[in-house]
Amino acid sequence: MLVCCHLARVIDLGELACCDVPETRRHLPARYDVVGIGNALVDVIANADDSFIERESLVKGSMTLVDTDRALHLYKALGSAVEMSGGSAANTVCGVASFGGKAAYIGKVSNDDLGQVFGHDLLAVGVHFSAGKHIDQIPTGRCIIVVTEDAQRTMNTFLGVSSYLDRHDIDEQTVADGRVLYMEGYLFDREDAKEAFRHAARVAHAAGREVSLSLSDSFCVERHREDFRALVADEVDILFGNEAELKSLYELDSFDDAVEAIRRDSSLAVITRGALGTSIITHQEVLHVDADDVKQVIDTTGAGDLYAAGFLYGYTNGYDLLQSGWLGSVAAGEVISHMGPRPLVELRTLMPDF
Repeated sequence: MLVCCHLARVIDLGELACCDVPETRRHLPARYDVVGIGNALVDVIANADDSFIERESLVKGSMTLVDTDRALHLYKALGSAVEMSGGSAANTVCGVASFGGKAAYIGKVSNDDLGQVFGHDLLAVGVHFSAGKHIDQIPTGRCIIVVTEDAQRTMNTFLGVSSYLDRHDIDEQTVADGRVLYMEGYLFDREDAKEAFRHAARVAHAAGREVSLSLSDSFCVERHREDFRALVADEVDILFGNEAELKSLYELDSFDDAVEAIRRDSSLAVITRGALGTSIITHQEVLHVDADDVKQVIDTTGAGDLYAAGFLYGYTNGYDLLQSGWLGSVAAGEVISHMGPRPLVELRTLMPDF
């Protein structure tokens, strides 16, 4: 069985001297297990039937970017809803904290009511929040999530100010203080955000840390396939995604063929497959982790985010790959058993006795 620390990429710090990480900070003990970067959004979650999906011409099970007018229309059409801070990477770092890990988050909000709520929610669960510079005329982003009876979630996202994150919003000290940097693919639509990702990855590697990327969504992969493949090959130590996203990344129909492709490009990939469990892929082998046994699936929102949380908590705290994968399954199983993308119980109380 492989030990997690054996998979770390060897970094030539001389090649990364452009980063502003002092020599005295390189290889210091990490302050955080995971540092996340992503779209800082407030989730608006509501139940609806398939007729609502059809009436509003939504693509079931997908994520669609919408403008302000469309976001306001859907918000009014849904009626009652649950509102809470969200965003994919933010869900992940909150999951790490729920396991008892130490986490930080870098994202961009406005100085408005939703921005204040977002920051308060992170701090309340023990996540350090490094907010970027405000752009007063652009509001905090929000994601409208429609959950149908089959537990599928259809997301309509108004990114607001979150998408304007650039390299100047990256808190380099926070990045250098994390064992693993976790970057959310949803943020990747603007050139400034792409450069922010590359800059953060360089800072992390210069500090002797590891870099991970979540593919986030198949449509996201289609928009940024070449950029994602370049990142995976050159900057990313750990890749997270699901089966559809991985096959889309390499434009392959066969999962086995996609596995062989990612084995060539990445030292570690964690690919979820729904009820089939998870494949943990290294250069040397492919490990399998069963899905957690859930009596009733209520809402799949946040399943991938919380799987990443469990895996990263284990990976950064001395658990082996299979144990880390099982922690991911436990976290994902908890979050799909209720509404909302974050756990309702402390995940540390669900940890198995390995």
